Amino acid sequence: MIIRIVKMTFIPDQIETFMQIFAGAQKKIESFPGCKGVDLTRDLRQPNIYITISIWENLESLDQYRESELFISTWAQTKILFSERPDAWSLEKLK
Repeated sequence: MIIRIVKMTFIPDQIETFMQIFAGAQKKIESFPGCKGVDLTRDLRQPNIYITISIWENLESLDQYRESELFISTWAQTKILFSERPDAWSLEKLK
């Protein structure tokens, strides 16, 4: 099982735009083969920092998603809203 964590820091007045993008994409991402779910979280002290946590069956499923039109179009809309470069981690769940 793979856990994908992506930290995104947004321009404050672009957060609503991101929320609309995420609302439209979440179910599509969750229905992508190999995806077990996607959660959106927000930092309590820095409310313009959001973190997505997604669960994938394996690295191949995650890679197929990252090469898909769904990811490419969603990421293109999202990345222009950042105030800082995003950070991302792909982690293997051990137990």
